[in-house]
Amino acid sequence: MSFMKKVTTTLRVRRGAKSPPALGRHTLLEFSGCDPERLRRVRGVRSAMIEAARRADGTIVRAVFHSFSPWGVSGVVVISESHLTIHTWPEHQFAAVDVFSCGPRLRHDAVRRFLKEALGAKRVTGRVVLRGRGVPGRSGPA
Repeated sequence: MSFMKKVTTTLRVRRGAKSPPALGRHTLLEFSGCDPERLRRVRGVRSAMIEAARRADGTIVRAVFHSFSPWGVSGVVVISESHLTIHTWPEHQFAAVDVFSCGPRLRHDAVRRFLKEALGAKRVTGRVVLRGRGVPGRSGPA
């Protein structure tokens, strides 16, 4: 079963259950076997994350990225829906990405698909966490 099929199935089961609704959806992604050169360059990582936000139908507010010495990049793309973050470890051919949204509009699967190609990842794993479940006054699922 594909990652997003598992996510969709998990969300469907949770939404159909009598559990409290969530305020947000937090997708935690791990990209392994990445092209180390793509993970080293802040400009390329920044461009990939901004494009991923666009492809997910995110409304970009601001992007902030930092390059570490001797290698690695961390960054955040703040979107109206919440944010996308990345931390890269070129020496391990690995990147960790978080996608957080406060509503159903943002397409988390589009971020995963685009970044897999953009980072040259051989494998992507992930999971979804529903955040703020049971907060008083919330009337529907994220």
